[in-house]
Amino acid sequence: MENKPSERFIVSVKVGPKGQITIPKEAREMFDIQEGETLMVMGDKQRGIAILKADAFYKLAEGQMK
Repeated sequence: MENKPSERFIVSVKVGPKGQITIPKEAREMFDIQEGETLMVMGDKQRGIAILKADAFYKLAEGQMK
């Protein structure tokens, strides 16, 4: 039986003393997040936190400006 990568996952992370978290390997691989890459963290008190790769964020923002 072939082991296909999932399109979804759930994993817990702990916040360290400096407020840092480790992005799980599954997420880094799924979204091709490389060491040194810039990520954007967005928050909304009602909807929660989202983390986006900076290039994806800029494309989204550019689309909103048109």
